[in-house]
Amino acid sequence: MIKPAWMQKTWDYVASRYGEDVGKMLVHTGVIGWILSSAAQVTAILINEKIPKEQKMYMVPQELADAAVNIVSFYAVTRTFKAVANKLVSTGKLLPKTISTVLKNSSVAEKIGKKGFDVAKHGHLSTELLNEYGKFYSGIDIVGTTLGSVISCNLLTPVIRNEIAASRQKKGIAKINSKSDGSPANIKAPNSKTAYFKAPTMQTFQVSSMNKPYSGNLKV
Repeated sequence: MIKPAWMQKTWDYVASRYGEDVGKMLVHTGVIGWILSSAAQVTAILINEKIPKEQKMYMVPQELADAAVNIVSFYAVTRTFKAVANKLVSTGKLLPKTISTVLKNSSVAEKIGKKGFDVAKHGHLSTELLNEYGKFYSGIDIVGTTLGSVISCNLLTPVIRNEIAASRQKKGIAKINSKSDGSPANIKAPNSKTAYFKAPTMQTFQVSSMNKPYSGNLKV
């Protein structure tokens, strides 16, 4: 079967960019997944006619803020774990026993694990050991990236998101309670006696906050 030219070019691009760095592909696809998930959440809120406009006023900005937290924390944490894992292997602190034994019995033994030392460049390994090192490096890279994504999605991101949401809720409640007469304000259109916008009430704010306990969660 003959593949379309654009498809072949796509595969060639992916192979050249991620062929030797699968961890990077996991990070990038994870970020894309968060973006698509957040976009779907916002779209679902906007097109849902059962949700009052007053609730959407709070839910859409909250969803966008959650999306920013999800994406930034996921990228930062997974990239950090990936970098640490790569550094452990490249400096020789974490290696297969076969390679570790060879290096410890060579002229570079004192340099193992030190900053600036690179096993692939300075280890003087044979072709067979270099191939083994490359496979081990890629494997640890994937493990580090996956571990970072799991910790980000299931531990750090929910905590950060909840802290930010709680802070926004306090500010929103304080703003609503600051009304002198305790009633929602009406914004009048120019030269019109009819209000075209009704500010959300305290009840609306609380309901909208409770209606989305699982919003923005992307499990790994």
